Amino acid sequence: MNTSSFKRKIFNDPIYGFITVPDEFIFELLNHPWFQRLRRIKQLGLTNLVYPGALHTRFHHALGAMHLMTEAIEVLKMKGHTITDEEAQGATIAILLHDIGHGPFSHALEHSLVNRISHEEISELFMAELNLEFKGKLNLAIRIFRNDYKKKFLHQLVSSQLDVDRLDYLKRDSFFTGVSEGIVSSDRIIKMMNVVNDELVVEQKGIYSVEKFIIARRLMYWQVYLHKAVLSAENLLVKILRRAKELSLKGKNDLFCTPALGTFLFSKLTEKSFVQNPSLLSIFAELDDNDVMASIKVWTKHPDKILSILCKNLVNRNLYAIELQKKPFVHKRIQDLKKRTQELYSLNPGEADYFVFSANISNDTYRPDKIRIKIMTKDGSVSDISDASDQLGIDMISRTVRKYFLCYPKELRE
Repeated sequence: MNTSSFKRKIFNDPIYGFITVPDEFIFELLNHPWFQRLRRIKQLGLTNLVYPGALHTRFHHALGAMHLMTEAIEVLKMKGHTITDEEAQGATIAILLHDIGHGPFSHALEHSLVNRISHEEISELFMAELNLEFKGKLNLAIRIFRNDYKKKFLHQLVSSQLDVDRLDYLKRDSFFTGVSEGIVSSDRIIKMMNVVNDELVVEQKGIYSVEKFIIARRLMYWQVYLHKAVLSAENLLVKILRRAKELSLKGKNDLFCTPALGTFLFSKLTEKSFVQNPSLLSIFAELDDNDVMASIKVWTKHPDKILSILCKNLVNRNLYAIELQKKPFVHKRIQDLKKRTQELYSLNPGEADYFVFSANISNDTYRPDKIRIKIMTKDGSVSDISDASDQLGIDMISRTVRKYFLCYPKELRE
């Protein structure tokens, strides 16, 4: 990284204080319209309907993750590990752009408007296009992002079970939601990072901070990310977009929408579509939260009764009643709720599925089959966190907890 003639730019971040942009090229990426779009996409989607302070954006998170990456690289260099300027820049760019493929209300979008393509895949498409635009300057960043680079620990900083992405979003989401259970000691964890045999490890002195991180992540999932009212709101949005998509594909051309949203609403698009039509990526880059919410506000007055009711419910925060339990809901009860919903809204049998439905969610605290969290003892030996910890047993932290939820109109609540 050539920083000799670069006047350092700083951001004032509510989590870390002043964040410094490492070099001129990264600042150029920050100013790119595709990255600036992240200012208009909330990090937690509709979670602000439960926690009103959760209005921070993916732009905030990307900057925070970039900051933690620069901190981690400096720590590892001070401990004697060779990381060239080019490698440092590549890893920093990889984490900066890791979420650039998120659309508005990303997970709802992935389940309605765009089929069989994830935000990670779209992030890779964006990075490939930016690499062409900047004449190969992202080559190393893309290799690190894909885990194709020889120094595997750099990828682990970007994506693993203890990466700077998770360290930032847990701390940031905890701050903006006010849920103190998510507070993690990211500074201490980073200070305790090391590398052994090309694997990222945490020195034994940091084990309690890692234990707290694992527990905090589990609690944040149930208390924030999978909070039942958040699930209700997100599923309501999925149903809205599916209904709008259904109407559009039936030739209902009276659906108001922005041009960018219309491209995805009136067509069946998959990953192949992005390959066959490269201009789709630029259109996707025009989408943000404003496109979706402006359309939903207009659809509250749409002549289609189902779309209108769903949109009014979201705009006015009249969410589904929702129940969670450890076993599937009885089929007879679901059918009874659907029948009552048909009568309530004068619907045809199939239309009640927009208002009554059941599915399941799961929460993994720690996945032994993924890149593991390794602890380095004082004698230099390395072991898995589940073995090194006297607080966390592998049976406890690797167990997948699955819950089932049932959504239905509040008017039918007993």
